[in-house]
Amino acid sequence: MEASPRREEEEEACSGATVGLSLCDSAPLLWRVQDLRMVRSQGLVGALLGALPRTPRQNGRLGRPLLLLPEEERLLTECRAAAVLPHRDQVRGGAELRQQYVEEQQRSFEEQSVLALEDRKAALVRAMSSSHTDTESEAGKVDEALQSRLQALEQNFTFPMSALAVQLSTARAGLSYSPETWAFLQANWPIRERGDSRGEVRFLVFRDLRRRGFYLTSGGKFGGDFLVYPGDPLRFHAHFIAVCLTLDEPVCLLDILAVARLGSNVKKTILLCSPGADGGIRYTSLQWSGMI
Repeated sequence: MEASPRREEEEEACSGATVGLSLCDSAPLLWRVQDLRMVRSQGLVGALLGALPRTPRQNGRLGRPLLLLPEEERLLTECRAAAVLPHRDQVRGGAELRQQYVEEQQRSFEEQSVLALEDRKAALVRAMSSSHTDTESEAGKVDEALQSRLQALEQNFTFPMSALAVQLSTARAGLSYSPETWAFLQANWPIRERGDSRGEVRFLVFRDLRRRGFYLTSGGKFGGDFLVYPGDPLRFHAHFIAVCLTLDEPVCLLDILAVARLGSNVKKTILLCSPGADGGIRYTSLQWSGMI
């Protein structure tokens, strides 16, 4: 595997727009279409989790949100290309927004109460005016009865809160990346645990392979850390199963045989990846020959 000069491209990508991350516990999710397009243009694949609105009862084709790998999230963070909503305690204006929502809902309730009362009055007038009266005295009695009924209706009419018509928003407000309302991800976010040597090895391998131009996805179902693609996974099959190890980590021979046999069955090459002391990554490929 020969390295390709991608440092300038990486710096150019890092200088682009910022994507908005939504944290679900410790999982970084992308919801906006433009954010999905941006990370895809940088060679980050992720995994779609959401159901499609028109075909929700299937899992062959999924939609938003996009779940990022911890290594993908960290790579975006190092490029300062990702921002996340601050903690609830750090949100400014939350109380004011809630108060504004309550006031608008109360105003809408009062307006709908007036309209409902007017409709009820109009229906009562139509019902009592439809009766035929032959003499003026009978017409006067009907008018008196109508006025008394209208007065009683106005005094006793109640509009239940459960009948309130609520307007549902069909569009989301645009995300803002101003320093006052957004905070860039820091190393102590719960997405990554401090002192996690295993995660550090995975990230170093992930970053190096991305700089070489490879696309990576999760390789858990193939017994490795990453699946390594020579191009976009929509166009290519994975060529390698990357297994991340430290240089001084002991490996059982049976595990080596098992993972090599697995790679042979799925027609992929096992790639042992270990960060070196000089900052580079050492790669060792394994292929099953069937001769023992």
